[in-house]
Amino acid sequence: MTTVDTTRPVGEIVMQQPGLARVFERLDIDYCCGGKMSLEDACDQKTLNVDHVVALLEEERQRASHQPDPINPATMTLTELADHIESTHHAYLRSELPRLHALTRKVSEVHGGRDARLRNVHLTLCALADELTSHMMKEERILFPIIRQMESGVTDAAAHCGTMAAPIRQMEHEHDQAGSALSDLRELTEGFAPPEWACNTYRAMLDALDTFEKDMHRHIHKENNVLFPRAMQMEQST
Repeated sequence: MTTVDTTRPVGEIVMQQPGLARVFERLDIDYCCGGKMSLEDACDQKTLNVDHVVALLEEERQRASHQPDPINPATMTLTELADHIESTHHAYLRSELPRLHALTRKVSEVHGGRDARLRNVHLTLCALADELTSHMMKEERILFPIIRQMESGVTDAAAHCGTMAAPIRQMEHEHDQAGSALSDLRELTEGFAPPEWACNTYRAMLDALDTFEKDMHRHIHKENNVLFPRAMQMEQST
């Protein structure tokens, strides 16, 4: 038995659970300006099977309700942890950053005249996205391969850069910069709290930024507090 009432307006559905906006965005269902339309009518307008859409909404709801990160990084090998970071956190960023860019741009364009901080939200997100894209590339092409090789027994894996300490220090410095940008986003949005007049796109943006911040905190923790110290310890013991 479904818990989604198909007669409810799509805007109401997103109002109560902003994370479900992801499903509507994928299906090109307008939950903002067209938010008064019922789910049934919205599906009919897009020639979508309403039962299939309900299933997608339930799937997203279930995904979001589960513990997002049940793994214990301390029990993983360095190779397993590097692989996990790439397949989980890097993959999330590559999928979500374009959505965040579009959401912050749209909210800035529509509501920036009412709250100038929204323009800074978009600019801050764009700068952070560029930095993270470069950061992930350096980890995937330089640092993580060195860590994997060292764990597999290649004792001179970091020889070309003298020691692993140099790239790790750079990654930690970039983590600090990302943390500062995340703090700016939280401050600019007053803790990701929507004003009373916020439209559903605005609310979806804040929900996405909140999720983004939480994932970044887990991501950085795994690297700064688990992967990097253990990699340095391994290098020093060889």
